[in-house]
Amino acid sequence: MTGPGAGPMLGGVQTERPLRRGWTTGACATAAAKAACAGLLTGHFPDPVTIRLPRGEEPGFALAEQRLGEGWASAGVVKDAGDDPDVTHGALVRATVRRGEAGSGLRFRAGPGVGTVTRPGLPLPVGEPAINPVPRRMIAEALAELGAGPDLEVEISVPGGEALAQRTLNPRLGILGGISILGTTGVVVPYSCSAWIHSIHRGIDVARAMGLDHVAGATGSTSEEAVQRLHGLPEQALIDMGDFAGGMLKYLRAHPVPRVTVAGGLAKMTKLAQGRLDLHSKRGSADLGALAALAREGGVPEPVAARIAAANTVAEGFALAAEAGIALGEAVALRAWETAAHVLLGAPSMLELVVFDREGRLLGRAPFRHVSPPSAPVEA
Repeated sequence: MTGPGAGPMLGGVQTERPLRRGWTTGACATAAAKAACAGLLTGHFPDPVTIRLPRGEEPGFALAEQRLGEGWASAGVVKDAGDDPDVTHGALVRATVRRGEAGSGLRFRAGPGVGTVTRPGLPLPVGEPAINPVPRRMIAEALAELGAGPDLEVEISVPGGEALAQRTLNPRLGILGGISILGTTGVVVPYSCSAWIHSIHRGIDVARAMGLDHVAGATGSTSEEAVQRLHGLPEQALIDMGDFAGGMLKYLRAHPVPRVTVAGGLAKMTKLAQGRLDLHSKRGSADLGALAALAREGGVPEPVAARIAAANTVAEGFALAAEAGIALGEAVALRAWETAAHVLLGAPSMLELVVFDREGRLLGRAPFRHVSPPSAPVEA
């Protein structure tokens, strides 16, 4: 179960109307790039332009602009974030496609308003435009559908994006000059505390009504898919926890399930390991000093620990520890298990905590253990 509600009735429980979902900057950039490429090849721009998202959906996007020049074409799509209070809602995402030199392959450029990576620890190398791997793949697949050939240059720009980026974590992360082109599914799930926590509760209710003895709460699509593979879980056992680890665990304490898995990526599970139950970036980043202290406990030399404390991201801190021969995943998983178990205390449940990287590889695991004696009473 994903998102805030999935219809009028779920497991005998009445749900509220779902909030309207929107499209990621990655989906908008893909639509704009496909339309621009079609214009370059044929002189005509498809409007609306249809793209295929990673999960198979095929939405259509209306064009806000289209221009054709000598050896180039550009098209723009206005981002609709649905009911999500996204800072990029209403922004124009423009793609300009040019023919590249023979053998150059598909190359991406950051136009005005799109940032450039200047620090390590992100999914892209330093110097690359902040167009994340999944949007790059979506764009490549969309252009391949048109038979455009391999040698193209795609420039993505967002007018006003540099100002928008000041309202994000990009400057702190060393992504300079604008926003990032993001998205792993192409779909924006509205960020609303009450609606999202409501959907978490309903997901648990449905799992219990179906007699499932194991549920897994995940922070995002990558960790959700990874934990589903790990345990072979049915879709109804998957709880779209998002950033609300505390909200899910508190509800499970009063409405227990025999086995509970909490799954997430490095940064969010590091926050949980540091005692945070709201994992959203607006509530602050992970404490890299505390991560360095954990690395010291694992045997990381002091010079490396100092570099971890000064790292740009949690991922960079993990990489530095790995270079020193220390895997932080297990230590983070064990500490995060303790935080989660404290919230779940009193429930007749066994708890597991798993940490995955950006590719869904298992980095750390605190195995199933009872959070309290099986005979302990459950408090409402």
